[in-house]
Amino acid sequence: MISPGIADIRSAAVRLSGLIVETPLIESPELNKRFGARILFKPETLQRTGSFKFRGAYNKLSSLSAEERSRGVVAFSSGNHAQGVAASAAMFGVRAVIAMPTDAPAMKVGNVRKMGAEVITFDRVRDDRTAVVRSYVEKGMVLVPPYDDPAIIAGQGTIGLELMAQAKALGVSLDAVVIPCGGGGLSCGISIAVKDASPGTAVWAVEPEHFDDTGRSLIKGARVSNEPGHVSICDALLVAEPGAITFEINRKNLAGAIAVSDRAVAQAMRDAMAYLKLVVEPGGCVGLAALSSGEIDLAGKYIAVVLSGGNVDFSTYAEIIAAG
Repeated sequence: MISPGIADIRSAAVRLSGLIVETPLIESPELNKRFGARILFKPETLQRTGSFKFRGAYNKLSSLSAEERSRGVVAFSSGNHAQGVAASAAMFGVRAVIAMPTDAPAMKVGNVRKMGAEVITFDRVRDDRTAVVRSYVEKGMVLVPPYDDPAIIAGQGTIGLELMAQAKALGVSLDAVVIPCGGGGLSCGISIAVKDASPGTAVWAVEPEHFDDTGRSLIKGARVSNEPGHVSICDALLVAEPGAITFEINRKNLAGAIAVSDRAVAQAMRDAMAYLKLVVEPGGCVGLAALSSGEIDLAGKYIAVVLSGGNVDFSTYAEIIAAG
């Protein structure tokens, strides 16, 4: 099993230079006052395709040979990885087939199709998503995994490089970095860069309630799966279990993982709109929700929170905002 390191992340940053948005660090005096800390938000909502996923997808495709790319790429995703792969494939001029769950947000599905990728659907509960794409892989197309891949992880880790450099430019020594977590590619990639720059900075992963596979895996010391039958508004973070590569990195680098309720996430989305003037999708807002959990020592601290994506259907967003 190959694990990426800081050199891989720096190489990914070179490949992505000029293609990605170097998302800023922003803050809100109101939220700083509420939490008794200086909270610096990194809005990957402003990234190309509306989430961090473009970073890893492009880095993965750029690592393929011309012959591999000529065979086309295939992926499975609830939406943000799908958009990252579709956009990257379009830039390289290669065919892309994306398997997406039937309950994926319509905005995400529509965006993938607009970018020229072919969409095939599957049932999130009943179907094995790897089986759905198997025939395409057997025909020679290259699988672009959503998180458990060294090139994907390295691409996501470029957020950590930016974040630490931006904090340093502000004269801030971060006490903690808080990151949304599904399969673990984002948290482990960022953690590599954070720990390289500042070993003492705590890195926290945040998951939806009942989908806390990383948290329970950290406690057990081995990967465990989520119990079936649960639902969450955080569609971008609903995976069965942590990745093999991502878990090994996360178990070394994370201070822990926090599970947050849909109710807390909805309130965080309203706070992001009210105080940061940002549209953040449910899964992208779990880090902000975790600040109210009481599990992170905030008093007088410097905290960075990654807002990982902003791709949410208008109707869903309007309903959540109005409910407040």
